[in-house]
Amino acid sequence: MNAPRARIVERIAEIAPEAWDRCCPGEAENHAYYSACEQALAGSGSGIAMGAACVEDALGVSAIAPFFLFTYRLDTPFQGGLRRFGDAVFRLAPRLVCLKVLCVGSPYAERCHACVRNGLESDQSASAFAALGEILDQHARSVGADVVAWKDVAAQGASDLRDALLSRGFAGVGSLPFAVLDLPFAGEADYLASLSAATRKDIRRKLAKAGEIRVEMRHGLEGIESEIAELYESTRAESDLDYGDLEVLPPGYFKAVSAALGERAVFALYWVGQTLAAFNLLLIENDRVIDKFLGMRYPLARQHNLYVVSWMTNVRFCLERGIARLQTGQTAYASKLRFGSRLVPSTVFFRHRNAALQWALKSASPWFAFDRFDPDLRALPRTPAREQAAREQAA
Repeated sequence: MNAPRARIVERIAEIAPEAWDRCCPGEAENHAYYSACEQALAGSGSGIAMGAACVEDALGVSAIAPFFLFTYRLDTPFQGGLRRFGDAVFRLAPRLVCLKVLCVGSPYAERCHACVRNGLESDQSASAFAALGEILDQHARSVGADVVAWKDVAAQGASDLRDALLSRGFAGVGSLPFAVLDLPFAGEADYLASLSAATRKDIRRKLAKAGEIRVEMRHGLEGIESEIAELYESTRAESDLDYGDLEVLPPGYFKAVSAALGERAVFALYWVGQTLAAFNLLLIENDRVIDKFLGMRYPLARQHNLYVVSWMTNVRFCLERGIARLQTGQTAYASKLRFGSRLVPSTVFFRHRNAALQWALKSASPWFAFDRFDPDLRALPRTPAREQAAREQAA
């Protein structure tokens, strides 16, 4: 059998949509989604540039991996006072805290969509991932990247990829887990019954005091595109957490994604009178809804308990359609756990081109882990899944 052939493409569109989606079947964050992100990013003036790697065999594309190039600040995981200290160091000596990184994955996804075509044998899958790794390393050298990183590799279900990375000398550091709510319930009453009595009471009380809210589900953004962007930025500004470029959306992101995904992208809009008080972008799959982004107008959203209103709206949306999982992202863990979610750990794998600097980064990496500085995560006990992720990161 011929060895797989790997190549770098500058634009996602250079890979056929059907070939890409055969590697990541069923994903709402598919070829159309990544192409939309690339479209929104083009001409935005962002310091981020997207591309992709693919591997081909006799049957066509056997593996794909989106990536982005950017300048990474080592203090990105820091929050609060530590971030202010990092900002001061950056102003005085930016080269001390900045690295040029080729990062496999996307700033607009919570999972590393480095995928192989369904049906590959284990040895073929390992060969495909090895070919991806080699071509990405070569490209990193050609563009002068200091580090190659693989962002948000799942702790479960990606053993071939993790094994390939560890065999190539990559080290792991904790990323932010994402929250998943399993919904094996016949209806809303059964879901509420699965929660603690105190949580049930709190949800019902906040729903009763929410006031008159009109919920609208729509696919397009005609007439409200600027408001959606403003609400997202308003919510970012309210947050106590700041992950820099990794959470900044390019202008036109929402419009591009809604146009590309059609009915697979749903905007849940929450109106108080004639005022758009909040929105959710939901990405729809057969067995999962991804609550992608939430934007709120303050203080109106707090006055009407719109976080709880939107949570229960999403739960009902899933239950009515028989969708078994609601994925709700990488923030606000305390509330999500209280509402019945579980956390799925993930890891960032990294390797510096300089062996001595790689040793230094690996040694220091526990102090720069994203999951170390999130206040909700720091308060949580270790679960078996998080312990397994920690062992992999220490490997």
